[in-house]
Amino acid sequence: MTAQSKKILLALVLAGFAFIAMIDFFTQEQSFLVSFIVLMVTLWTNEGLPLEVVSLLPIILFPAAGIISTKTATLNYANPIIYLFLGGFLLAIAVEKTGLHKWIANKMLNLFPKNARGIIFALIITSGLLSSVLSNTTTALLLLPIALFLTQEKKLKLRFALGIAYGASIGGILTPIGTPPNLILLGVMQELKLEPIAFVQWMAMVAPLVFVMFIVVGLILGFGLKNMKVEPDLSTPPLNGDQKKVLAVLFSLIFLLFANAPIKPYYDGLGLSEAGILLSMGLLLFAPPLSILDWMEDKENIPYRIMFLFGAGFAIASAFIHTGLAKEIASHLISLTSLPPLIFMLIVATMVTFTTEVTSNTALISIMLPILYEVAVKAGLDIRLFLMVATICASYAFMLPIATPPNAIAMSSGVVNVKTMATYGIIFNIVGVILIVIIAQVLWVNVL
Repeated sequence: MTAQSKKILLALVLAGFAFIAMIDFFTQEQSFLVSFIVLMVTLWTNEGLPLEVVSLLPIILFPAAGIISTKTATLNYANPIIYLFLGGFLLAIAVEKTGLHKWIANKMLNLFPKNARGIIFALIITSGLLSSVLSNTTTALLLLPIALFLTQEKKLKLRFALGIAYGASIGGILTPIGTPPNLILLGVMQELKLEPIAFVQWMAMVAPLVFVMFIVVGLILGFGLKNMKVEPDLSTPPLNGDQKKVLAVLFSLIFLLFANAPIKPYYDGLGLSEAGILLSMGLLLFAPPLSILDWMEDKENIPYRIMFLFGAGFAIASAFIHTGLAKEIASHLISLTSLPPLIFMLIVATMVTFTTEVTSNTALISIMLPILYEVAVKAGLDIRLFLMVATICASYAFMLPIATPPNAIAMSSGVVNVKTMATYGIIFNIVGVILIVIIAQVLWVNVL
C-alpha cells in the first residue's frame, strides 16, 4: 500500500468512526455531514489528495447523502465573495510581476532605524501591510529571502523570520481580502441575510488591533537586541513605467472603495458591488494602455485551488444551516451564555484561537460561524460582533508551524525551531485573544 493510499484510508476510517459516534446524537444527514467534514479535514491536513480535489468533494458527497442538493452545493462555488478575491489576486499578481512589492519593502525598511530592533519592526509592518492585499503565503515567501540576506547572525535570522511570519498573520486581517476566513465571514453573512461589513468600515474596525499587535510583537521579538547593529544595503531604484501603472490602479481602487463606503446617515456611498469593483480593477490590468497582465502567461498564477477551498467553506457553512446541525450544536453551547457576555466572548475567542493551531482556519471558521450564529440568536447576543471576533481569532494562531502557512514557511527556512516558535507563539496567542476581546467590547460593539 502506498503512502498516499494509507492517508486516504486513514481519512475514511476516521470518517466512519465519526459517523458511528454521531448517529446516536444527530439525524442521519447531520451525522453524514460530520463524517464528511472529518474526511475532508483529514485529507486537507495529511495531503492524501490535492487540496483542490478535496475542496470539490461537497458537490458529490453532500447531495449523495441528502444533505443539500447539487444546485445548492454548486452555488457556493459561485459566491460573489470568490470574485472579490479573484480581483484582489489579479492585483497581487501584477504587484509581484512588476516587482512593486520589492520597491515597497525597501521603502518601508528605509523608514526605520538601521539596527536589529528597527529592522524587526520594519519587517513586521511591511509583511503585515503587504499581507493585507497579497496572500500571506506569498508575502512570507517574497520577504523571507530578503530578511535572511540582511544578516549572518543566527539569533537575528530567527527573529527576522518570525517577524515576517507573525506580521503576515497580523496584517492579513486588515482588509476583507487579506486572508480566507475574512472572506468566509462575508459569504456566511450574505447567506444569513446579515448586513455586510463594508471594505472601509472593516479596515477602520481592525486597524487599532493590527497597530497594537505590530507594536507588541515587535517589542517582544526585539527584546535583548538593543545594541545589535545591522547594516543592510537598501538602495531603492526609481519606479519604472509598469510599476507606476500598477500603483495608479491601486490608488484608484482605494479611492473607489472609500467613495463606495456609506457614512450613515450623511452619505449612502456609490452603491456599487465591492466584488465588482475589485474584479473590474483586476481585469483592467489585461487591457491597454495598462497591459500589465497577459492571460496566457499569468493564468497559471491565479489560485483556483484557493477559490475551490472558499467554495468548500461556503458549502460546509450552508450544509450546517440547512441540516439544522448548527442549531443542534448551538443548543448544547447555549448554557454557556448564562455567563456574562464578556466571559462568553473570551471563551469563544480562546477556543477558536487554540483550535486553529491544529486545523485549517478556513475549515474551522466555516464550521464555527453557523454555530455561533445560532447561539447568538438564541441568547439574544450581538450576532455580527461574535462572528467577527471568531473570524479574527482564526487568523491569530502563532504557536505551531501547521497553524498558518507563514509559520510553516518560517520553519522551512531552517533558522526557526518548533520550541522557539511555540514559546513566542503562546504569548502572542494570549495577547491576541485579550486584545481582540477588549477592542470588540470597546470599539466594535458601537459600529456593528
